[in-house]
Amino acid sequence: SFLPKFSIHIETKYEDNKGSNDSIFDKEAKDLEREVCFIDIASDEIPERYYKESEDPKYFKSQKTGRGQLKEGWRDTHQPIMCSYKLVTVKFEVWGLQTRVEQFVHKVVRDILLIGHRQAFAWVDEWYDMTMDEVREFERATQEATNKKIGIFPPAISISNISMPSSTRSAPSSAPSTPLSTEAPEFLTVPKDRPRKKSAPETLTLPDPTK
Repeated sequence: SFLPKFSIHIETKYEDNKGSNDSIFDKEAKDLEREVCFIDIASDEIPERYYKESEDPKYFKSQKTGRGQLKEGWRDTHQPIMCSYKLVTVKFEVWGLQTRVEQFVHKVVRDILLIGHRQAFAWVDEWYDMTMDEVREFERATQEATNKKIGIFPPAISISNISMPSSTRSAPSSAPSTPLSTEAPEFLTVPKDRPRKKSAPETLTLPDPTK
């Protein structure tokens, strides 16, 4: 991250149950304060802009497996069933903003996981017959396509030795400029040939009392 005190860590485990194992991450997060959050891919609401009826588990039915149309209470009636357990750790160690930012990130991650797992279920006919090698190749191609779409912009820092114009030097204090030279700028340099001002004349001439 570009913020040195900001990190997101997500660990995943899978088990053939309905989410009944509350101690699955006891070893990894023994000393951490945890909050358990259940995600129901069929019933939980998602942001409206991401909703697609074709990816709604309540209406989707797989042609290859016969699975789908997950109605209320589907976890107690559908087989086979698997639970994807996620351990999400968010750290934003900036005083004054830590709690609010961490809570916001947890909410965003939850929405991402909900949408992603709904899509994984709704796309089952596309990946159901894949071998593990084909899955890895699909992941590689997807990552490459994503990088091309988003673009990769490496950070760049350039330093110029061009002297600052006078208009910049006279800028207000709210927008200061930093000189690249260690020498004092010209407008702060005292001219060498300027005569010193004297506080009193060198000789004092008194008037002649006889005149």
